[in-house]
Amino acid sequence: MAALAHWTAIFLYLATTVVAALAVSQKRQPDNRLLLGLLTGALLTHGASLVNTLISPAGYRFDFTAMLSLVAWTVNLLILILAIKRPLHLLILIVGPLAALAELAAVNGWGGSVPREQLSAGVAVHALLSISAYALLTLATLQAIYLYYQNQQLHNHRPGAISRFLPPLQTMESLLFGLIAFGQLLLTASLITGFLFLDDLFAQHLVHKTTLSILAWLLYSILLWGHWKWGWRGNTAVRWTLAAFAALLLAYFGSKLVLEVILQRN
Repeated sequence: MAALAHWTAIFLYLATTVVAALAVSQKRQPDNRLLLGLLTGALLTHGASLVNTLISPAGYRFDFTAMLSLVAWTVNLLILILAIKRPLHLLILIVGPLAALAELAAVNGWGGSVPREQLSAGVAVHALLSISAYALLTLATLQAIYLYYQNQQLHNHRPGAISRFLPPLQTMESLLFGLIAFGQLLLTASLITGFLFLDDLFAQHLVHKTTLSILAWLLYSILLWGHWKWGWRGNTAVRWTLAAFAALLLAYFGSKLVLEVILQRN
């Protein structure tokens, strides 16, 4: 059953890509029911395969390809939700084959995988949520940087070549806030599971990471509130996104620097 789900997901992702590619090549809107139906099927079978990939008899997998497959599934789920009301076949054309490749790499363990069996189920869930949140918010940051570039190009009346092959600015902005909202949801769940399943999130070796993660959560919350309440967008949204991600980056890597470099030297 796992092998069937795996190959069915790859086939459906590629079929989705073909439908989107035909629409782009013929300069027309695709059959949205067919496109979203194929993508829904790909996500369902990918999800079934992903459960078997992440949870094996030998333990939990946190290697690069397994996490890449998880992130690809999450991004495609977000695009499916947004595509119900917006034409996102150009993005589907890009992420479809990437998701198929990520699924193929994860199941076949490209690059090697060493399951971690010593983790409890609660800690494993916390780790998966943390990695997924970080990956989605990293994508949101890259999207924000692209939007800043696109805004500058439009302001100077010099639209970039890349923007001609991507959805309109408003759609890309919706994707940005979708990524942030989804990532914020996962970050919230990560913090909650951390408090539930880790011994002490404010212990000396975790206090930097916990404090900075909460700061990032607050900054993302303010951004989402500002967008909903006052219509924040454009460069304002970019600045808040970069500030929040800087706090998150310090939470994940700055705490390692403090613990492994600065404190050891002292």
